[in-house]
Amino acid sequence: MSWDVVVVGGGSAGCALAGRLTEDPRRRVLLLEAGTAVSDAAAFSPDVRDVASLAAADPDGPHTWDVGVELLPGKHTRVGRGRLLGGSSAVNGANHLRATRADLDAWPGWSYEATLPYYIRGERDLDVRGPLHGDRGPVPVVRPAGELRAPVTERFLAAAARVGVPAEPDKNGDQPPGAGLVPGNVRRGVRVNAAMAYVLPHLARENLAVRGDVTVARVLLVGDRAVGVECADGERIEAGEVVLAAGSVCTPQLLALSGVGPPDALHTAGLPVRHELRGVGRGYGDHPSVYLAFPDPGDGLHPEAPGAQAVVHLDAGDDPAGDLEILLFARPFAPDGPCHLMCALQAPESRGVMGFASGPGEPPRLEHRYLVSGHDRARMRQVVRRAGEMLAVGGLALDPTRGSDDRALDAWITAHLTTSAHLCSTAKLGPASDPDAVVDPELRVHGLRGLRVVDTSVLPTVPRRGPAATALMLGERAADLIAGTVAEAPAHPA
Repeated sequence: MSWDVVVVGGGSAGCALAGRLTEDPRRRVLLLEAGTAVSDAAAFSPDVRDVASLAAADPDGPHTWDVGVELLPGKHTRVGRGRLLGGSSAVNGANHLRATRADLDAWPGWSYEATLPYYIRGERDLDVRGPLHGDRGPVPVVRPAGELRAPVTERFLAAAARVGVPAEPDKNGDQPPGAGLVPGNVRRGVRVNAAMAYVLPHLARENLAVRGDVTVARVLLVGDRAVGVECADGERIEAGEVVLAAGSVCTPQLLALSGVGPPDALHTAGLPVRHELRGVGRGYGDHPSVYLAFPDPGDGLHPEAPGAQAVVHLDAGDDPAGDLEILLFARPFAPDGPCHLMCALQAPESRGVMGFASGPGEPPRLEHRYLVSGHDRARMRQVVRRAGEMLAVGGLALDPTRGSDDRALDAWITAHLTTSAHLCSTAKLGPASDPDAVVDPELRVHGLRGLRVVDTSVLPTVPRRGPAATALMLGERAADLIAGTVAEAPAHPA
C-alpha cells in the first residue's frame, strides 16, 4: 500500500514524529526500524530498561551498531549507537537536558521561543512546575531525590560551591550555568525511551504501522521528488513524503546511497550523483571528553538510582551559556571499578567529516578531528583542571592535574581522550543561501520535494547540552511543520 509518510528510523526523533503524526487518524504513517522492534514495553530486555546500567550501550552488545571513530589522527575508539526501536534513547544515560537559549537562537529559523512549546509538550516533569515545564507529556522527567540520590552527589555539589560555581537548581529553566541535579527520563528505575513514550502506547492506531529489522537502501527519487524508499531486500515502499530519522550517522549515509551529497565524496565511495549538496556528512560536531576517576565511596547506592546524578556547567569567561561540562557518575561503570567525573567541551571549534560507505549496512568512516585548535585544547585543560580541583576539595581524590604544565596536561588529555557520542550536524539546517545547508528551516531537503530530515543531523551546531531531549523536541516540532501548524511559546517571566 501507499503511505502518507514513511519515517526511516525508530530512534528518538522518529518515534516522537510517528506518534504525533498519527494523532490525526487521516494520516497513514509507516515507521521503519533497522534494528529490533518490540510491541510492548515489558519486552525490552532488563539491560535496556535498567537506568542504573549502561551495559546496553556496549558496542559489542546486541542493542547497538558498532561505530568506529577516529578522534584525532592515529587515535580511535568505538561507539555503540542504538539498534532497536527507541534508538539511542534506549541505551543512553537517560539525561534529559535541553539545549541552551544561545544554541537555539543561533539556529536559522529556530529559536528558544520557537522550540520551547515542543520541549514542554513532550515532558511530564514530576518535580518542577511552572510555565517552562510540561506536566502532561509522554516523557516523565525527574531528578535524583531521596534514596535515589547518592550521598556523593551532595559532596560533589558542595565542592562545586566551594570552588565558586553558582547553583543552577533547574537545569532546564533557562538559568545562568552552574551546578545542579541531572533531570532524567526515568520512572521507577526504568529508562523511559522514546518508543515507550511515543509509539508502543499507540500501536492500536489503524493509521500507524511499525516494522523492525528493515534496512533501507536508498530513497527513491523521480526527478526532484522523493516517492518512497527501496529496502536492502529489493522491496519498494511508496509514500507521499519520506522522512529520514535514522540518526546523525545513518541519515547522511542514506542520503549518499541515494545520490545526494558532495560529488567528490560520492565519487570516492563509488556512488552516483543525483543531487549535489556539499554539506552532507561535512562539518559535523560532537563533544570531546575525558574521565577523571575517583574511588567508589561505597555508600550503598540504591539499585534504581541513575549513575549520572549531578552536573556542572561552567562559564569560564567567554561563553556565558557554559560550554564546559563536569558530569558526576556516582556509580562505577564496572564492578569493583571507580566512579568518574566526565569532563567535556560542549562548544568545540573542531569539525568532523564523514567518508561514505558504498552499500547499505556498511559503516561510514568518521573523522572527528578533535582538539585541532588551540582554543579547544585550552578549554579542555580548563575543564579538566577545574574537575581535579573539585575532586580534591570534595575529599574524593587527589587532584591529578596539580603541578601539570600545559604540555604535560595536553599529553594526558590526548592519551585519555574519548567522545560523549553526541554527534550532530551531518545534514544541517539553514537557508538556501548557505552552501553547506542540507535542509531548510522546515527540515525539507534543499532542491528536493517530498523529503525531510528529522533527527540531530539537522542541528547546525552540537548543542551545549547532551542532545537527547532536543532529538525528541525535533520530532515534536517536525510533526507540526508537516501538518502546517506552529505552536506559540507560553508567556513566562523574563
